[in-house]
Amino acid sequence: MTLNQLKKSVLGLVLLLFAIGPIQAQPSAEAGNTVFRNYCASCHAKNMKSNLTGPALAKAEENWADYPREDLYSWIRNSQGMIAAGHPRAVELWNQYKPTVMTSFPNLTDDDIESTLLYIAAVTDGTWGAGKGGPVVGSENAVVEEKSNTVYYLLFGLLLVLALILSRVVNSLAKINAARDGKVYEEKSLRDTLTSRGFITFAIFAAIVLLGYTTVNNATNLGRQQGYAPEQPIKFSHETHAGLHKIECQYCHDGARRSKHSVIPAANTCMNCHTAIQYGSQYGSAEIAKIYASVGYDPLENKYIENYEDLSDEEVEAIFKKYMSTMYVQAEGIDSIDAAGERLADEQWDGVVESLTRPGKDKVYGPIEWVRIHNLPDHAYFNHAQHVTVGKVECQQCHGAVEEMEVVAQHSPLSMGWCINCHRQTEVQFSDNDYYNSYEKYHEELASGDRDKVTVADIGGLECQKCHY
Repeated sequence: MTLNQLKKSVLGLVLLLFAIGPIQAQPSAEAGNTVFRNYCASCHAKNMKSNLTGPALAKAEENWADYPREDLYSWIRNSQGMIAAGHPRAVELWNQYKPTVMTSFPNLTDDDIESTLLYIAAVTDGTWGAGKGGPVVGSENAVVEEKSNTVYYLLFGLLLVLALILSRVVNSLAKINAARDGKVYEEKSLRDTLTSRGFITFAIFAAIVLLGYTTVNNATNLGRQQGYAPEQPIKFSHETHAGLHKIECQYCHDGARRSKHSVIPAANTCMNCHTAIQYGSQYGSAEIAKIYASVGYDPLENKYIENYEDLSDEEVEAIFKKYMSTMYVQAEGIDSIDAAGERLADEQWDGVVESLTRPGKDKVYGPIEWVRIHNLPDHAYFNHAQHVTVGKVECQQCHGAVEEMEVVAQHSPLSMGWCINCHRQTEVQFSDNDYYNSYEKYHEELASGDRDKVTVADIGGLECQKCHY
C-alpha cells in the first residue's frame, strides 16, 4: 500500500466514524423514559397504576403474555389495524375502551418499545429513580436528564488516537522510502509530530466539528425546559381546582378555544368563586388574601374597597389583617384573636407583600405577576384555538395530567420533532366538523373506503410555513 493510499483509507475511516455517529444503545429504562414522555404520557398515568385517558400500563406485558411478542409491537404501532383484523386481544381491549382510539406509533422501533416496557416495569416496582439513577416519578420538581455526550467525546478521543497512529505510520513509510532511495531520514519526535502542519490541520478540523456539534445541539435545546416548575406568587393548586373540584380548564383559560393564546386568567375570574370561598382547605387565608389584596376586595364587608389605590399601606394592612384574624378565630373556634393568631396574621401579610410587590411596584394593588412556564420561540407559531376548537385536542395531550399537579410543570418537550411526530400520527376528526368540509377529496375517499384515516400531515401539517412564516 502506498502512502497516498494509506492516507485515503484512514481519511475514509475518519469520515465514516463521523457519519455513523454514536453506536445504537441497547434497550434501557432511561431510553424508555424518553419514549414514554414523548408518546405515551399524554394518555397514560405516569405512576403506571391509575387509569387516565388510556388504561394503566403496569400489566401491559402480562395482558399480552399469551400472544407472541410481535403482537404487542403491532398493537402499539397500529391498534386499529389489529382490531380490524379481528385479533382477539385487540378486540377485547377495544370493547373496554371504545370509542377512545389509541394513537398509532408506526415509527417506534422494537428497541423503543422494549425500552418503554423496561421503564414501565421499573416505575411499577419502584426501582426507577431509586436504583436506576433517574428522576423519581411523580416528584414535583423532577429533573429531566440531559442526553449524554459521552459517546461523542469517546469518538473524538478515538479520532485523536487514529491521527497519532496515522502520523507514526506516515513517519515509518517515509523512513522506508528514504532508505530505499539511499537517503538519510531524520525520524520526527512526538513533539515534532504534534506541532506538524498536518496534525495541527487535523486538530483544527476536529475542533470545528466538535464546536459545531456543540453549538447546534445547544441551539436545538434552547428554550426547552421540560419539567420546569417555577414557584408562583400564589400557591395555586391545579390538583385541588381541576382535580378535586373538577373545574374545566377552559373556564379559567378561556382564550384556548377562541384565540392564539390560552391566556392567564385575570383575578376577576378567581373572584367568581372566591367572593364566597374565603378560606382555603390547604393554606387557609394566606393565599386567598393575595387575590383580595391585588383587586382591592374586602371579604368581611363583601364589597370592593372604594378608592383602594389611594389608601395608605397601613390602611390596607389593617383591612387584610382583620380578615386573616377573623378567619383564624373561626377556624380555631375561639372567641378572640390570641398571640398565635396575631403572629400568623403578621406572617401571612408579609407573604402578601412579598408576592405582590417588586422593585418599582411598592403597592400590593395591581395584577398578579404569574411566572410563565410554557414559552415557544418567537419564530414558531402556535394557535390554541386551531388545536382546541378545530382539532378537538384535549389539553392533557400537550400539558399532561394538570389535574394531578400540585405545582404545574412543563410536561412535553414542545420541540419541533415532538410536534411533527404528533402531526404525522394524529387523525383529524373529519366527522361532524364543518371546518373540514372543503376537503371534498378526503371525504369521498373515506366514504368509499379508499382511505381509513386523515392525519394532520395529510392536510398540510408538515408544511414549514404552517408554523414558520
